[in-house]
Amino acid sequence: MVHATMVAARPAGPVDRSPQCTAQRGTSMTSVQGTAVDIRTEDGVADAYLAHPGDGTPRPGVLLYQDAFGLRPHLRAMADRLAEAGYTVLVPNVFYRHGRAPVVELPEFIDPAARPEIFAALGPLIQSLTAEAAVRDAGAYLRWLEESPLVADGPVALTGYCMGARLVLWTAGGHPDRVAAAAGFHGGRLATDAPDSPHLAAEHITAELYFGHADNDHSLPPEQIERFEEALTAAGVRHTCEVYAGAEHGYTQADTAAYDEKGAERHWAALLELLKRTF
Repeated sequence: MVHATMVAARPAGPVDRSPQCTAQRGTSMTSVQGTAVDIRTEDGVADAYLAHPGDGTPRPGVLLYQDAFGLRPHLRAMADRLAEAGYTVLVPNVFYRHGRAPVVELPEFIDPAARPEIFAALGPLIQSLTAEAAVRDAGAYLRWLEESPLVADGPVALTGYCMGARLVLWTAGGHPDRVAAAAGFHGGRLATDAPDSPHLAAEHITAELYFGHADNDHSLPPEQIERFEEALTAAGVRHTCEVYAGAEHGYTQADTAAYDEKGAERHWAALLELLKRTF
């Protein structure tokens, strides 16, 4: 298996597993304001969540892409935690064409028994979000951030989870001059044989990338990881890719059975370090 430059995980304090957790332990607390916003796109109106430091000063922007389960309390908590670190964070409901979040009703905690029924409803939504539509939507999200008085001038950063990691790559490749850094965690189907496979965006990407792959992930087997990293290297993309040993697909999502506290905290350390280097 091919790997890019490896970095050691930085320790971080424990995080409350509940969806209401918003604070990064061991750091100074920053008040955060969270707001529901609507974003006009070419295909309609996307509902979204905006989190930013409470002082209202312009901060570097971060576009956070959801996992398959969508915009929900846990993702709002993740956005709040990034905002506490000093960023203005936008989390769009990428399934907005099918309704406002929650598009599919979810239990408070998503256990394995609930997944078949949930994914029966989510599958068509995921399949309908093509690379072309995702890049088009990303233009609207990025424009909204650029026009917000809460966002500092200049390119923004991206972070995405599960299917959101694919959206990160399509966005970074489709809008290279507007993205300075991008991260993806437990992404699936990043390097397939499809003509719009996310790894094919590498030749257009200028941002620095960090990807934290799940170790136990049928949606991203070792051969896809190798193909993905080979594409990044061939394109000259600055990147770090790591496999999180023992972590399952979804390891950052505290409202699911796949959550792994060690992997989640390692993800926070890597993401915040990338943002610190960038901004």
